Amino acid sequence: MSIHRSAASVQPATRLPLPAAVDRRRVVWPYAITVGVYHLVALLALLPWFFSWTGVVLACLGLYVFGSLGINLCYHRLLTHRGLVCPKWLEHGFAILAVCSMQDTPARWVAVHRRHHEHADRQDDPHSPLVNFLWGHVGWMLVENRDLVRLGIYDRYAKDILRDPFYRRMERTPLYPVILLSSWAVFYGGGVAAVLLAGGSVAEAVQFGASLLVWGVFVRTVVVWHITWSVNSAAHIWGYQTYETGEQSRNNWFVALISNGEGWHNNHHADSRSARHGHRWWEIDVVYATIRVLAFLGLARNVCVPDRRVMAGLAERKRLGQRAYAICCGTCFSGPPGRAKPLIRQFSNDQGVI
Repeated sequence: MSIHRSAASVQPATRLPLPAAVDRRRVVWPYAITVGVYHLVALLALLPWFFSWTGVVLACLGLYVFGSLGINLCYHRLLTHRGLVCPKWLEHGFAILAVCSMQDTPARWVAVHRRHHEHADRQDDPHSPLVNFLWGHVGWMLVENRDLVRLGIYDRYAKDILRDPFYRRMERTPLYPVILLSSWAVFYGGGVAAVLLAGGSVAEAVQFGASLLVWGVFVRTVVVWHITWSVNSAAHIWGYQTYETGEQSRNNWFVALISNGEGWHNNHHADSRSARHGHRWWEIDVVYATIRVLAFLGLARNVCVPDRRVMAGLAERKRLGQRAYAICCGTCFSGPPGRAKPLIRQFSNDQGVI
């Protein structure tokens, strides 16, 4: 999917106004209530009654399973940017994990993110931190933005997603909340059942189940939220730029560490289609390593990686202080590493790839 950006429309690194379609007086209450309730329930983890080491371990594992596999690999690199192809059963499985992270439906997530790439760090960017840090981090979700009305944004940015009946059902049926509530039941019910089967009392079972629910669902979800949001906020303010991309994306080592590779954000904006975000040997990208394993096992193909010659040109533009306004480059490999074939894409100064 190609989006055209004119050189004249790119904003310098100065304070941006809110998107013109935003009405700060109209709170999006479903989002505001959800964000508030999840944070409040997560705070229960501070109470000793809700603590268990099993819950802590599940929360930590969940950062990878639901955050890295669900959001970063599936929603972002697979669905939004089509940086790889997986069997539908596996793609849908990853999408279910992403739904459990409570970051909206696949079509909505993809549409908003594609709009971000089209308008990165300009007024129409849904969540540029050049408005202010809090806006880029979470505030953009909490007030009405008429440009993000579902039907309109889907028609422009997510038609390909909604061709899949599975993703259409998430928009038209209760499938999304059913998946979400089922995940709660698995954590709580699994904890209760484990204690009862081990001969524990009902009180012990209830306490253990509650600890798994609070830590394994609510704490984990809130942490994944802030990791995802930090890519939108911190990785457009702090860090270094390897490539001239015409906006303020940064490679931020801390965000990359906590997000398993998403924080190499300038690299990503330089070639958004690429499934590989870490370009230097020390830019560790756990999500891309996972994709390589999937490719080796025959579970991923057409994995896109950066074209070194084009990326070198963008790095040289950065060194010379020249502007590049949109980037389209890369190669794809099918199957295990080493079977590389070129991905034919156009590159010009006024064209970008979502």
